[in-house]
Amino acid sequence: GNGFYMVGAHTDSPCIKLKPVTKSVKSGFLMVNVETYGGGLWHTWFDRDLGLAGRVLIRESPGATPSASSPLRQALVHINKPILRIPMLAIHLQRDINSAGFKPNWQTNFAPMLATAAKAQLGAPASTSPAPSASAGTPAPQKEADKHHIVLLELLARELGVQIDDILDFELNVCDVQPSTIGGLKEEFIFSGRLDNLCMSYTGLQALVDSCCSPDALADEGGIRAVALFDHEEVGSDSAQGAGGPVMRDTITRVARALSQGEEGAVERALRSSFLVSADMAHALHPLYTDRHDPDLAPRFNDGLVLKHNANQRYATNSVSAALFREVGRLRGIPCQEFAVRNDMPCGSTIGPILASSLGCRTVDVGVAQLAMHSIREMCGCDDVGIAYRHLLAFYEDFHRLDASLDVDALPPADIRGTIADTACHHVKGPLINPNPQ
Repeated sequence: GNGFYMVGAHTDSPCIKLKPVTKSVKSGFLMVNVETYGGGLWHTWFDRDLGLAGRVLIRESPGATPSASSPLRQALVHINKPILRIPMLAIHLQRDINSAGFKPNWQTNFAPMLATAAKAQLGAPASTSPAPSASAGTPAPQKEADKHHIVLLELLARELGVQIDDILDFELNVCDVQPSTIGGLKEEFIFSGRLDNLCMSYTGLQALVDSCCSPDALADEGGIRAVALFDHEEVGSDSAQGAGGPVMRDTITRVARALSQGEEGAVERALRSSFLVSADMAHALHPLYTDRHDPDLAPRFNDGLVLKHNANQRYATNSVSAALFREVGRLRGIPCQEFAVRNDMPCGSTIGPILASSLGCRTVDVGVAQLAMHSIREMCGCDDVGIAYRHLLAFYEDFHRLDASLDVDALPPADIRGTIADTACHHVKGPLINPNPQ
């Protein structure tokens, strides 16, 4: 029945994903069909050097022809070179862009360019296996070479050391190939893609690892330390591997039952004793748009993790969870800051309320302050990454002792709380219950 002390974050970011059929030719160019994932600042993807990364499903076929028993496997691939680009239309052909705004059609004006058709024909490989025969009235299954440009498949095959016909399917994301860097005159900023939310995923995971690095690190631990990194937060978390799925509750249930040897109520007691730090990036005060923040709740760079508050439960923070998390940091001299959205602006959300409602555990929403959220290139403060790591490390190492000192559900002693007077209900006439029921 002891609690789980958890940091939860998400690993996905808004990006461009390849469609199931990517093959497209326009005006002599090989184009790639894509779709947008999440709520990205898509105009920032134009005129960028773009590569590919993701998962490829492969059939192992040592012979010339795959057999029915050929094993399947997945492989991860990262093509970290500029093979794709979405070029902007020159201002000479859209003179009003600076007055009317940039308003591309995301279906017709947002396909990355892969190659010219003429160059792609040079040295194009042929399929290595014959097309499967089809019975009368049954169409032959569509091959990958029918759905994707052969030069794209050739590139994937070369990267993975397989034949083109061994590729069964893939899930590929378009990504910026420019590496992350430290910048600013005093080298105080981080410029990088996908800070939301790999920054919090990294600090949460590193803090967990380092909190358990010595042989006696868990000698007096009163709970179970854990980190949970989810997919699909940017599209609502409703998936098998998202925060709305069952994996976190299932994991807690199995561990609690195993450690309690099946004792009745152990899982429920564990959940009630648990504490979740929902760690997702926060909105820093933008110097060019200061009116977008409540002036008294505007997070700044390098001032510590941001505690996120929302009375309408878009964030799961309350006074108890916020006080405990603040105190964990205060005991080690670690600062933090507060954020609440303006009353006249909508509020985003995180995995915090989703997990708080499904698990029934205490939750606080926190994050590193950043700018350019959901751009292809985001930024945050260097110091904040170290502060976040130290605060989460302190949470893992110190929280169980601090938590034991606070009981918000117990009544105070009788000599403090006094006696509750039972005031008569003068508007009620006669007995409430018939003393002589028939």
